[in-house]
Amino acid sequence: MKDSANRYFLSFVVEIQPEILPQTDNSVGIDLGIYTFATLSDGTKIDAPKPLKKRIKKLRKLSKLLSKKTKDSKRYEKARVRVAKFHGKLKDTRTDFLHKLSTKIIRENQTVVLEV
Repeated sequence: MKDSANRYFLSFVVEIQPEILPQTDNSVGIDLGIYTFATLSDGTKIDAPKPLKKRIKKLRKLSKLLSKKTKDSKRYEKARVRVAKFHGKLKDTRTDFLHKLSTKIIRENQTVVLEV
């Protein structure tokens, strides 16, 4: 499969033995916020990853360069692909952060409660 940023994705089917995590009596409540990404019930504050701030500045610059190009020109298409690739990298950074954080919380706690 190929997307608009000329990135390819592969899909594999693999049989694995699921790892049974040890039982714990720990529980945690999570409050998602605006200024900090999440605050846990034990007082731990989790900030969003710092590289995103630098990347968002670069995204702003790339988008501005794209907007100055003439539509349907070759340079417009090159700039569009650059912006699309950058959006992909930004998405991958966010997804990686969320996967690592959720895995850490699940491994350490038996019960997880979210504020709705």
